[in-house]
Amino acid sequence: MTLVDWKDSKTEKGIEVLELSGDIDLKNSPELREVLQKKAATKTEKLMLDFSGVKYIDSSGLATLIEYFQATRKFKGRVALFGMSDRVRSVFELVRLGEVFTILKTREEAEQDLNE
Repeated sequence: MTLVDWKDSKTEKGIEVLELSGDIDLKNSPELREVLQKKAATKTEKLMLDFSGVKYIDSSGLATLIEYFQATRKFKGRVALFGMSDRVRSVFELVRLGEVFTILKTREEAEQDLNE
């Protein structure tokens, strides 16, 4: 199982979507980092990360997401995370990253947020 699902689709409203699965940990976060660096390099304006397949995230995974968030600030890119399990969401809340990232329950809510 790969971490990033390469369906890498776009919604009708021009938002790119990455479907994530498995564990985002020290072993797998470099793959996610590579994909997100490409998104930052191409100045992806709006990106949704689907966490519905993610079972676990550690500090290396969080660092990868923070790096992408910082890179998007240079070109005013926006990112929304959705579909997190309670377990994964609690990690974000524990380190107060819910204050940094837009974390929503559904794809529809994330899409709406990015189009406001």
